[in-house]
Amino acid sequence: MKYFAEACLSFCFSLLLAIPVNAQVSIQVETGDHARENTPVKVILDSQEAIVANLAEVTFNGQQIQGQLTELGLESLRELGKEADPTNQRELHFIVPKWPAETKLEATVSFALSPNKDASGFQFQDKEGLYTDVLYEDRPVMRYMYEALDTSSPERIGETYKVYHHVYDPTGERFVTKGPGGLFPHHRGLFYGFNKISYTVDGQSMSADIWHCRNGESQAHVEVCSQVGGPVLGRHLLKLEWKGRDGKPFATELRELTAYNVEGGVLIEFASKLSSQVGEIKLAGDPQHAGFQFRGSQEIPDKTAAQTYYVRPDGKGQPGAFRNWPGNKEHVNLKWNALCFVLGGKRLTCCYLDHPENPKESRFSERNYGRFGSYFETTVTEEKPLQLNYRIWLQYGEMSVADVDKFSRDFVTPPNASSK
Repeated sequence: MKYFAEACLSFCFSLLLAIPVNAQVSIQVETGDHARENTPVKVILDSQEAIVANLAEVTFNGQQIQGQLTELGLESLRELGKEADPTNQRELHFIVPKWPAETKLEATVSFALSPNKDASGFQFQDKEGLYTDVLYEDRPVMRYMYEALDTSSPERIGETYKVYHHVYDPTGERFVTKGPGGLFPHHRGLFYGFNKISYTVDGQSMSADIWHCRNGESQAHVEVCSQVGGPVLGRHLLKLEWKGRDGKPFATELRELTAYNVEGGVLIEFASKLSSQVGEIKLAGDPQHAGFQFRGSQEIPDKTAAQTYYVRPDGKGQPGAFRNWPGNKEHVNLKWNALCFVLGGKRLTCCYLDHPENPKESRFSERNYGRFGSYFETTVTEEKPLQLNYRIWLQYGEMSVADVDKFSRDFVTPPNASSK
């Protein structure tokens, strides 16, 4: 009770500290062909007042919605290209409550500055040198595992050779993802890498496996470039190094994960920018050991694998059955895929949402023990980094094709929002 009272006082105090910024801007939002509900919206603003603020109030026809301002994320920087101005532009984020299709609304945005930026909403708790939890209020949403490579034993190497994110269930009570150990220990959490990488250094051909990391390779945390919490989203931007068999970095990655405050589940966006340090890098692999993947809890193979099934754009699959490229040659370029699995006697569905701008051909893979995702083959150079964007939606209960389609549409064709 004491902690609840302290939390209430802290929240109220943070509201008092929200200092109005004396300016307003107008924005316009169009829902497009689809009804929108519980949908994140992003608007790029170049207002000077938006630059100094971190909170906003968005008013549509008398209805007020909480907004949050952030610096430009990886996707905004890619979308804007040469027009991006990180110094003078900001992202305004808010969540659409429930709007019908073909709706066009105008809104007024008022700005505020809260000196105590993490007083309410999303915040971060770091266990130095080990992991960082991203929480909404006191509910854990995801955990970034970033312990430095420990070569003191084969076991410690296996536990620390790569970074990844655990995902919590929608109540924040348990992980739904797997860490080290268990069936196929190289699969864990939300992970991104490739097991067949080739490049050249000083005329010498080099190869690396940033998946199994069996020959000295690793994917290492360098620093947290930024992290922002608030009522709408929690986001951190991480700098990583991909290191070869010689222990030297051949690529640098900026990895950005964003958790949104939406009802009914956990919505996480994954964005990445991979830059070469050694000229041309060829990325390849296979459907089980490359790309961006989700690996569910070890409880699935231990107890419930026979109950696992997949929902795909062409319908619901049978329990225990799965598809893999190239055995299933049509299992490519899916808009999305969804895994329905059982943990603690309850069903959950995890939706993997691909973006059409990600490299293609995207080759998909599924397993009944709860690992699924896709990979592609491409080339990265110093002049042409690789940029990716995915979303994960996790909820309790089963989902239909139409249910998953809604989240895919919100991701790929979000409401059209612009400042006036």
